[in-house]
Amino acid sequence: MKKKLLIAFLFITISTFAQVVKDYNPSIQRTTSMQYFKPLEKHLFSGDCMPYYYNGTFYLYWLLDEGHHSGLEGLGGHQWALSTTTDLINWKHYPVALGIDNEKWEKSICTGSVIAEGGNFYAFYATRVKENEKVHEQLSYAISFDGGYNFQKQEPNPFFYAPEECISRDFRDPKIFKDANGLFHLFISGNLEEPLLGGFGGYLVHLISSDLKSWEEVESPLQGQGGTPECADYFKWNDWYYLLYSISGHTYYLLSKEAYGPWIYPDSQTLIEYFGSVYKTTCFKNNRRIAVAYSPYRKDDKDNGDRIWGGTILFREVYQETDGTLSTKFLKEVLPTMEHITNPTIEIPSQGNTVTMSNNNVQINASGNIGIVSLPNLPENYRISMKITPIGNYEELGLFLRATNKWENGYRLALNVNNQTVLMHNLSLYAVKDLDKPITLDVIVYGDLFDVSINNKRCILNRLPEQKGTNSFIYVKNGSATVQNIRIQKIK
Repeated sequence: MKKKLLIAFLFITISTFAQVVKDYNPSIQRTTSMQYFKPLEKHLFSGDCMPYYYNGTFYLYWLLDEGHHSGLEGLGGHQWALSTTTDLINWKHYPVALGIDNEKWEKSICTGSVIAEGGNFYAFYATRVKENEKVHEQLSYAISFDGGYNFQKQEPNPFFYAPEECISRDFRDPKIFKDANGLFHLFISGNLEEPLLGGFGGYLVHLISSDLKSWEEVESPLQGQGGTPECADYFKWNDWYYLLYSISGHTYYLLSKEAYGPWIYPDSQTLIEYFGSVYKTTCFKNNRRIAVAYSPYRKDDKDNGDRIWGGTILFREVYQETDGTLSTKFLKEVLPTMEHITNPTIEIPSQGNTVTMSNNNVQINASGNIGIVSLPNLPENYRISMKITPIGNYEELGLFLRATNKWENGYRLALNVNNQTVLMHNLSLYAVKDLDKPITLDVIVYGDLFDVSINNKRCILNRLPEQKGTNSFIYVKNGSATVQNIRIQKIK
């Protein structure tokens, strides 16, 4: 997956060049609590994820990264690692399933997808190649004869080059699927050499095949994008069809009652999380759907550092609203191990009369003011949840996290009802609905990760490595609210 390095808010690569990873050890990796997973080896990271569910097993293929995309002359040097589970709780890790065999021309095994057909697994992917000082991407495929654990590359390799009208450097991330008539399809990231409107040449190349070998290009299902639509995903769920694609790491989705559109752009882009990059999904038991992305690190471990490629794996559970739109929430089976602790004494500042308490319910009345309560001496890593019921309109409410002093600011989590926004320090979610109604707020503070779920419908994740305070406080500004059911769990 290509990263345009000249744009400040995109991913930054490291200048030193690593080679192909050969020291990944699957036997030492943790096998439970897979949320926020990266290899135990300090120099290794998780990249784009490719989930696939088949015959009771959840296969998670993911790009194995060293040096934040710096491998093989900065072109990635990525290979496909594999982790599997049958219950999302207990996991197994395996050696590289699809790797680089020839470093002279295979500069990266890029993101792709798999399909089980005729007793074998087929992996479709792009190979990043450097020839005559120019870089391009081309389609390759491999077959696994052992159930998806080891893949053998097939000839011809490549089997398809970028169409003449497509920029060859932006031709990658094939998504394979089979339609109801038995025809196979590939959606591939593309970008037009000469778009109708400059800067809006991003599209999906659409290929079809009856045998997974001979491919024909047909009409694109998506055009006119302001960037290359990467890591496409496509599925039918109940009565709706969904098309997912990522631009600058942000995952957008469209929905339709027809297989290839016309597409509806939803009023809220549920899967856009600044630190949840390139979500792809798969079905799971009982008509569930699981989305998996990776969370990049911050450059120089600074709160305002740009994202750098490669980080930790991020799971979400996706569910379908009655109108077909999608919502997300924490995936409970993969969360870190926790234990309930006695809540700290809630402290109220001595000045002012904006806060009252009764049976551990907190009433904050802050008309023309700000009302706060403090939760001191929290664990280093913890989960905090509560129900906040606004009383009338308010300017903002929320939490300050990792505060270094009882009454000094930490990282601000702010909900704004008028703007329909949720701010987690320096990142925002937009078009967040129902902030005028009772709000279920669920927050995980884990290392440098601040993971927030709002009403089990929208999630936002931020990486904030600098502040290490142990205090938190709840606040309401220019309004009133009741806070109930405060619960704190320590992450082991």
